[in-house]
Amino acid sequence: MMIHSKKDVIRLISEDKWMMDILRSAQSLNLPDWWVCVGFVRSKIWDELHEFKERTLLPDIDVIYFDKSNVDEEIEKHYENILKQRHHTIPWSVKNQARMHTVNNDRPYSSSSEAIAKFPETATALGVKLDEEGKVMLTAPHGIEDVINFTIRPTPYFSETEERMDYYHLRVRKKNWKSIWHKVEVLQVE
Repeated sequence: MMIHSKKDVIRLISEDKWMMDILRSAQSLNLPDWWVCVGFVRSKIWDELHEFKERTLLPDIDVIYFDKSNVDEEIEKHYENILKQRHHTIPWSVKNQARMHTVNNDRPYSSSSEAIAKFPETATALGVKLDEEGKVMLTAPHGIEDVINFTIRPTPYFSETEERMDYYHLRVRKKNWKSIWHKVEVLQVE
């Protein structure tokens, strides 16, 4: 399948039974402003564009949501446990973006979409969820051009400070995406 647009990404995910099952499980938590994001979306796109026959294993499935009424980290663990009961082999990570600004030493976020826009790389600043009718929705605050063109670059937010750029460079080296997806190119950004 060629991927040229958000519509293509939505169709790709909609046709993947496993991904749809993951999305339905996340949706069943009834979390406000929820998304499944990062590698869940990016890896599927890169696997497809590399014509892999088998899915690349994910270190975790990131579920985010935004709820200012309860920012206790323990509730996130509670949601992870519910998801683990449904899919015990999946390493779930559930994070309330209403509290993550404190972890990231940032000003408070206004939504999950704002948090996604501040992820380190444009190619990972992606999220998907299901609407009330069960249709896949995609958020890509920096577009999908970088992910479909295998380009790794920092988001504008990460480009703002030397400290964030140091973290970005460390993360890119650690992730070593090119060792899995040979078409990936990391832009040399100072």
